Amino acid sequence: MEQIIVLLTLVVALVLFITNWVRYDVVALLVLLAVTLTGIIPQDEAFSGFGHPAVITVAAVLVISQGLMKAGVVDLITRWLSKGGKHHIAQIGMLVGGVTVSSAFMNNIGALALVMPVALRIAYKNGLSPSVLLMPLAFGSLLGGMATLIGTPPNIIISGFRLEESGQAFGVFDFLPVGGAVATIGVIFIVVLGWRLLPVRKSDSSRADPFRITDYITEVRVPSESNLADKSLRHFHDYIEMYVVVVAIIRGDRRLDAPSSFEFIRPNDILIVEMDSGLLQQFLNVTGFQVEEAHDLPESGEEVSIVEAVIRPNSMLINQTARALNMRARFGINLLAISRHGERLTGRLGQIQFEIGDVLLMQGRTDLLARQLPELGCLPISEFNLELNNTRRLLPALLIALGAISIAAVGLLSIQVALMGAVVLMILTGIISLKDAYDSIEWPILVLIGAMIPVGMAIEASGAAASIADLILVVGQQTPPIITVALLLITTMLLSNVINNAAAAVLMAPVGISLANGLGVSIDPFLIAVAIGASAAFMTPIGHQSNTLVMGPGGYRFGDYWRMGLPLQIIVAIASIPLIMVFWPF
Repeated sequence: MEQIIVLLTLVVALVLFITNWVRYDVVALLVLLAVTLTGIIPQDEAFSGFGHPAVITVAAVLVISQGLMKAGVVDLITRWLSKGGKHHIAQIGMLVGGVTVSSAFMNNIGALALVMPVALRIAYKNGLSPSVLLMPLAFGSLLGGMATLIGTPPNIIISGFRLEESGQAFGVFDFLPVGGAVATIGVIFIVVLGWRLLPVRKSDSSRADPFRITDYITEVRVPSESNLADKSLRHFHDYIEMYVVVVAIIRGDRRLDAPSSFEFIRPNDILIVEMDSGLLQQFLNVTGFQVEEAHDLPESGEEVSIVEAVIRPNSMLINQTARALNMRARFGINLLAISRHGERLTGRLGQIQFEIGDVLLMQGRTDLLARQLPELGCLPISEFNLELNNTRRLLPALLIALGAISIAAVGLLSIQVALMGAVVLMILTGIISLKDAYDSIEWPILVLIGAMIPVGMAIEASGAAASIADLILVVGQQTPPIITVALLLITTMLLSNVINNAAAAVLMAPVGISLANGLGVSIDPFLIAVAIGASAAFMTPIGHQSNTLVMGPGGYRFGDYWRMGLPLQIIVAIASIPLIMVFWPF
């Protein structure tokens, strides 16, 4: 009976994970409550996963990653990557290599966030489409995570299952022989051939003038005292002497689309105009118009910036609108334009629901933008310096991070204790503030892991994992164990394309352990296969947050990912199986 309950719960969870009707952390909590209320997990153990070493380790990695960013790693990587030369292959090689190495020692999203603005600058400078560079970067961040224990949450989760089963966790560099080799092979494929398989798309971020989005839709209000109030559009165009297209006029509850030149502008009309964003301030000065909801604009003399930023996963903006958030009043930011999947959105800006990967054009005081963009969960992709990094903190930050990794690698301390010690040192030395440390933690990921770990144990304890393993063994009973490992890896790989990779690892690790026990062999090759498969989410934009993050700036469509992702997954599968057999034999 317990098996049936667990399997039904997993089926429902998979549907919710795939459809994204409910966010993944809430789904994990629902699954945890289901197996607890049905008595499969004792109530006093229901929340034991939140104290699991995997949760602590992931939280510490996120804080350390943010500390390294604030210490000036961005500037260091930018200088290094800028030496990539002018040849496309050299540039792609430097960028993908940089993000791959970085993501082996820090959060995947953090590594991508470091390199993505650099890639866009290189694209603008050399006349490349961002679509040629951004997906290779996202895939590189996933490949790099395979190489070390701290590179990605699935590896940390897999290590926890090994600790529970055998009493010994994986070491920091135990994943390197297989994961590092697979990452190297994957990077070579991406640099030599993979990027050629991608469509060349023109997103709104790919203009010739670096980091200026032209032809954006902007809303302006006509004050009653304006000289242009009660004047025709013909007079308006003659007066301003610059190229501006009035797309529509909003007058009360009416919308006049494509108004004629004989239409009159009335006081308090909202004009939806299309214009070069570089002319915006000049346009406002000439007309006396106001950016919609911009009654509280910074006073003359204050430094004002217009910045282009992409909405990150877990941003507070997702599924919200600018009007509902009252962005001007709450954050001091004017939303000027929205781009989605490389296309401008021309509806009422205040009523458009934000999505992951949307590119926003925002205006505000420079110091205010610097503080608010991280709070909003936006990554600037234009040339806008959010923080003047103090490079004097760079060496201490690197020494603390490398010291913690080294201490854990030689076994003096467990990985979670060593990394948490590094977090404390970074806070005490002022490398990162306590507020920034808490803000850098992706709480939905921690909730997902903490809730799913007891569920994973329930899958194993109830016998559901053994039942699934028996089905796989039926297919592979007449074949060598290596084929069973391959089936497990491919199944995990396919699953990770549609659900969070941490969830895929939690669900498949118990199955891998049951397969190993059923065959009477070591669990290690099966766990390594699950770890590789969980990190190989290359075929969809929803498989991993890195893939989602580049979708908007790169102008990608859902179907673009399999073009490079499918051959890369095949290469990863073919390369990893013999490597697993060499370094983790049965």
